[in-house]
Amino acid sequence: MSALATPSRPLAQSFDAVRIRAKFPILQGTAHGHPLVYLDNGATTQKPQPVIDAITRYYESENANIHRGVYQLSQTATRLYEEARAKVAKFINAADDREIIFTRGTTEGINLVAQTWGRSFLKTGDEVIVSAMEHHSNIVPWQMICQATGAVLRVIPMNDAGELLMDEYAKLLGNKTKFVSVCHLSNSLGTINPVSKIIKQAHAVGAKALIDGAQWVAHYATDVRELDADFYVFSGHKLFGPTGIGVLYGKQALLNAMPPWQGGGDMIESVTFAKTTYAELPNKFEAGTPNIAGAVGLGAAIDFVKSLDFEAVHAHEQSLLEYATGQLQSVPGLRVIGTAAEKGSLISFVIEHPPIGSYDIGVALDHQGIAVRTGHHCCQPVMDRLNISATARASFAMYNTRADVDALVKALRHLVAGEVAKRPAPSPPKIHGQIDFPKPSAVSPEAGAAELIEFFDFLPDWDARMHEVVGMGTHLPPMPDELKTEATRVHGCQSTVHLFGVRHGDRLDFLADSDAHLVRGLIGILQRVYAGQKAKEILAFDVESFLRRVGLEEHLTMGRRNGLEGMIRKVRELASGIAGQT
Repeated sequence: MSALATPSRPLAQSFDAVRIRAKFPILQGTAHGHPLVYLDNGATTQKPQPVIDAITRYYESENANIHRGVYQLSQTATRLYEEARAKVAKFINAADDREIIFTRGTTEGINLVAQTWGRSFLKTGDEVIVSAMEHHSNIVPWQMICQATGAVLRVIPMNDAGELLMDEYAKLLGNKTKFVSVCHLSNSLGTINPVSKIIKQAHAVGAKALIDGAQWVAHYATDVRELDADFYVFSGHKLFGPTGIGVLYGKQALLNAMPPWQGGGDMIESVTFAKTTYAELPNKFEAGTPNIAGAVGLGAAIDFVKSLDFEAVHAHEQSLLEYATGQLQSVPGLRVIGTAAEKGSLISFVIEHPPIGSYDIGVALDHQGIAVRTGHHCCQPVMDRLNISATARASFAMYNTRADVDALVKALRHLVAGEVAKRPAPSPPKIHGQIDFPKPSAVSPEAGAAELIEFFDFLPDWDARMHEVVGMGTHLPPMPDELKTEATRVHGCQSTVHLFGVRHGDRLDFLADSDAHLVRGLIGILQRVYAGQKAKEILAFDVESFLRRVGLEEHLTMGRRNGLEGMIRKVRELASGIAGQT
């Protein structure tokens, strides 16, 4: 359902988000002295008091291992665990409780299907179809199983609005198609995919279909039988439940035909050294002690959601999405990424005029108490398709309000105004021979690194170091716009980064620039170490040891570390080319 195709307005008006918000203890808190505005529900939702109480109660008075104990406590824990399974089955309208397999989350559910169904039924030349907007967890497992079996991965393309091209999907389908795996609602674009149609067309050619419902289940009713999904996966922590628990739904006949994924306790019927026979569903796929408390918490989360008027919740969220979309589009220089007609629960955006990196947006909002997600959202192919490196993403839940949106928009307007005020007027372009490359900071990379280490050692903590790193970025030599081409683009960064280098004898000179303040600071560090140095000394320099010594590897996020490594690889590639010529 699109943001515009909402249920009746009275439902949206009757829903009291403020009353619901009061049931979530963490939302009563602050961040950086401001009331917490939590807009990262696509990553994880917050937990209501009944879920917290259920988990606490389990550990305080109900904790025991399940299924094999004859004593009362074990029987109580077993009952709670299996009651949670029954609640999940009813929540998604599964035909039988045995079709519900508890996993650690969506990712494990997809991997389980890929490694069991895929290894059993895929062969060389078969085709698996995913979409262009999938999360990495619905791409990589299929790449792995295709490599192992000789099957081929095919991709449903999408348009610039973030909508799947269904005509192209129809062309991909054929007698080689064995499996189709797509998301119900995109975590990076908010697109709602026509999964009923996708499943029906897959079945028409004899293929099976899996739906990733991680972003869907907290916002819309889910009926796996109406969808006719062969498999459906989701995570508890995105449904107001605990982390570390998820669900794989599978049609019983398919699950019975699949071999176990892991071996161990509870998944066996009998074991001898000669032969092992396996337990019936669902135990066959739940080896070892499961996350019992997680299942109990998920059951409590489902009870909480079902206690509400789900249609009213949905209407409130769609009304909020519509309001937020309009308000955000009024922010100067902001562009919404993902404008599908059928959309829900989240908005991704970039700020282009002036260009502000998603990381800088996230940091600035955090200082105002506003939590959003920044980066590629584990959807790098989406970013590549749309020719962007990253977005900022605001994702909504039942407890969010228009006041949250207003705080977000106000902070973004302030950020844009501040950036406009402090950015210098653009300098006239320079031709290649007139570029001012930074001069060497020391006689060798080792000497430059030693100076930086000594400087950082005087700083009291990482916050002070981070402040200095960002400050280095303000002193970068300007990089002419004509050098910012696809050839100089550094891929793998969560921000837009360009790096251009030239040979001067046996030395490397280079310029680099980014739309993110922190990344510009990292460029400043690399220039202090590498700029104007001999190519062979650049290649010999132990950069990993240096990064550990100054704390960059420890304190940078995984995405930022990957981006830094991408820049280092680019510098070393340029140096390698020079060294090979001298």
